[in-house]
Amino acid sequence: MSLVPELVIAHGTVVNSRLSGAPARQAAHIVVQDGRIAELVDAALPVPAAARTIDARGKLVIPGGIDGHCHVAQVTGRFRTLDDFAITSTAALWGGTTTIIDFGIPRDAQETPLDAVLNKKRLAAESRCDVALHGSVISWDETVPWQLEQLAAEGVRSVKMYTTNRGTTMADGDTILKVMREMVRLDGLTYIHAEHDAIISDCTEQHAADGLISIEHLHRTRPELAEEVSVKETLALAKYTGAPVYFVHQSTPGAVDLVTEARADGQEAYSETCPHYLTLDDTVYGTEFPEWYACCPPMRSPETVAALKERLAAGAIHTVSSDHSCYDLSQKRERTDDIRFMPHGLPGVETRMPVTFTALVTESGGSVEDFVEVFSAGPARINAVPRKGTIAEGFDADLVIFDPAEERKVDGGALHMGTDFSPFEGKALNGWPAVVVSAGRVVLDGEGFHDPGPVGRYVARNGFTAHRDALSTVSA
Repeated sequence: MSLVPELVIAHGTVVNSRLSGAPARQAAHIVVQDGRIAELVDAALPVPAAARTIDARGKLVIPGGIDGHCHVAQVTGRFRTLDDFAITSTAALWGGTTTIIDFGIPRDAQETPLDAVLNKKRLAAESRCDVALHGSVISWDETVPWQLEQLAAEGVRSVKMYTTNRGTTMADGDTILKVMREMVRLDGLTYIHAEHDAIISDCTEQHAADGLISIEHLHRTRPELAEEVSVKETLALAKYTGAPVYFVHQSTPGAVDLVTEARADGQEAYSETCPHYLTLDDTVYGTEFPEWYACCPPMRSPETVAALKERLAAGAIHTVSSDHSCYDLSQKRERTDDIRFMPHGLPGVETRMPVTFTALVTESGGSVEDFVEVFSAGPARINAVPRKGTIAEGFDADLVIFDPAEERKVDGGALHMGTDFSPFEGKALNGWPAVVVSAGRVVLDGEGFHDPGPVGRYVARNGFTAHRDALSTVSA
């Protein structure tokens, strides 16, 4: 170990979440050594000597982002996303995200939950940033408890299940209940894609019978009620089993309110939303390119979007994740005539930081500390990711420097996600990263991107309650 630090970020305003246990805001020099934060020195003191010094005067320094909901190289039916871990991790770093959490979702009935995760772990060896994984269970059999034990031993402490997508990824109620019991036993977290399948199936069939099944009608086939009924049912199962539960991509204030009520009743329940639900509404399906917005749940009414942003600003939403799915327009346009046969999902890992910052801070008056909570600290804490999400001594040196007043327009063609569009094309946004440090390496600065090669580490996560209790002890 060299006596001279590798890097010092000098004179920056360091911002942490108010829930992190670290000072929420301080002027400091950040000393980086061996990929970790070695020390924070008061900015009134001289800048420590280092192999490299970056002057962050007048700028904010926040923890590197943690995107808890990414789909990389995902196979769904006959469609495969066009990215790989090299592409998506590079795009993540361009966007200020230094850790992504992907899903091992079985491709078909022949691939087991364990095999799906191990396959993703092998593919993640090409990642430029750190990677953790979620598991997924579609159907129950007698091997599932053993498989979940093996996943826990691999540091995979969460399992996602879908309450819709009949015939592909949907898990029935019995499976969800049994998996929840196992996750309690293994100190894990149950992830849920909550949309009521019977309502969606019937609504979609009714629209198809009326000839209203093209992409322009997507938002009408998946009503808000379907999401909220599914959240309510799932919360009942979670209460019955005692399982902590995390709802992905919540798109309605009603769904968020159900989680808030459950938390007030003592349940461990969490709400995630995505940048597109905070900034885009269902009028996009009447534009020239409605296929740019094919995702499930779909965009909601302007009134719903406004109310969802209010919930975010009030702290009722715990994380903002991208739900990144990298299809291109040629795939999207194969079956715009019938939403039942087109791929759903949007590219967003690179734009998560500026879209979320703009929605929460610029437009809604939230604080930068609030932004850090949903962008980095909350995802780290809830997903039990060790040494992430906070700028403090001993934590990983994952850091982002930016000027909150700088504004840029989204240019989909200039992004790095391996696709040919962005749903945020042309939007003026604040909160773009100027410098990104990942595991102590400067990967983005004024000279551009510096590809570190496949150095991203696989991150084994802690048990859910064990991590929570350890943090509570440290904070006390």
